[in-house]
Amino acid sequence: MTITSLPSTTATPAGPAAGPGSRAPGSWTPGSWRALPAAQQPDWPDTEALQRVENALALQPPLVLPDEIMGLRGALAGVAAGRGFLLQAGDCAERFTSCTEAGVRSKLRVILQVAVLLTYGSGLPVVKVGRIAGQFGKPRSSPTEVADDLELPTYRGDIVNAPEFTAEARRPDPDRMLRAYHHSSAALNVLRALTLGGYADLGQAHGWNQEFVRRSAAGRRYERAADDVGWALRFMSACGVDTRAQAALHQIQLYTSHEALLPHYEQALTRYDEHRRTWFDTSAHMLWIGDRTRRPDGAHVELLSGVGNPVGVKVGPGTTPAGLRELCERLDPAREPGRLVLITRLGVGRAAELLPSLLHAVRSTGHNPVWACDPMHGNTFVSESGYKTRRLGDITAEIGEFFAVHREEGTHPGGIHLELTGDDVTECLGGDLEEIVDRHLGTRYETACDPRLNAVQSIELAFGVADLLRAQYSA
Repeated sequence: MTITSLPSTTATPAGPAAGPGSRAPGSWTPGSWRALPAAQQPDWPDTEALQRVENALALQPPLVLPDEIMGLRGALAGVAAGRGFLLQAGDCAERFTSCTEAGVRSKLRVILQVAVLLTYGSGLPVVKVGRIAGQFGKPRSSPTEVADDLELPTYRGDIVNAPEFTAEARRPDPDRMLRAYHHSSAALNVLRALTLGGYADLGQAHGWNQEFVRRSAAGRRYERAADDVGWALRFMSACGVDTRAQAALHQIQLYTSHEALLPHYEQALTRYDEHRRTWFDTSAHMLWIGDRTRRPDGAHVELLSGVGNPVGVKVGPGTTPAGLRELCERLDPAREPGRLVLITRLGVGRAAELLPSLLHAVRSTGHNPVWACDPMHGNTFVSESGYKTRRLGDITAEIGEFFAVHREEGTHPGGIHLELTGDDVTECLGGDLEEIVDRHLGTRYETACDPRLNAVQSIELAFGVADLLRAQYSA
């Protein structure tokens, strides 16, 4: 396998032939997005510095490799065919300061707990994709914000600027893209060490449960599930199965993903694979396009239309059937298994009204994407105390509605997309330990942008989703 790159300011050929996920030669280059409108971009004050950073990034090693990316493509093809379930989960907006061994371990811990509960409860293999090792940017509803009569650029994530409300901190700094690359690399090193080095061993399932989680009803239920997993392993061993030789019981493949918000960064990490004759965005295994940047003739869709990675698209309540058909055609014209993930974020109470026509529109074109539910972003509001928050009950209800529509339509509810953390935060309302109410939000409200489920809430939700999956396929 040979992968090559050129500085971002250099003209880049599309390659001699189109491979997985690529368009025809001559119709796309890694830089063709530059001629199109790009939403949600910072106002970079120094274009020469931006160009210098792009060229430096283009010379860095890839963060992920084409073989890994194609492995995810294969796994997602199984999900689209109804033979698996996608768990995409992680931080709302990663901070550079969280890219430590402890920070990465905390996120991985709760992803492992949710994944094992979904697998144990449903009997389906779970494809695990983290919002991790690159989710440093966030789209915002306004380019500026005002406080004490001072108007400054909004905080767009650590890859662009800093959250402190000062002119210096909020100034977009392209050097932060280089820092994001190096922090992503460090996080990936920790992830690979943990997932391949024994931490993800099913025999360690009890060890993933933290003390504050164990005190909750959901945590105690998780302990019973971990007991059952342990007994199942002992049963297999007693039947003569050498469980020590089964790598799948001791290691996992955790793929990475982030929103491809900054096309300058994504182009700089796009590499050509000579073996597959295909371009890949090597910043992550999977990229997604947000509800604010999914314009079919826009820069973000153009950039991701030509790479071989799995591509997600957030599908909000403003998405029309015709618009979704157009997006599917732009991003997956060859209708390739595992290429496209459609992530609905409709809001509680909206799925029965909006989702059927979207399902019909996509099915009528012959596309077979993974359909996943993001129950977080359509259910955000500001509480009376002034904190941006979400209700666990609304999140759970939207997932239930998503499953109900798919059951009615005879289609596969392929996954969930969650913002969560392994920490004991108080950002979302609800939960079974000490129910988080409005007056508790300020106790441990630590998110850099949007509210996340804490570990207890995540486990409680996982049990509910496992029950929905079991009901879906036992009827």
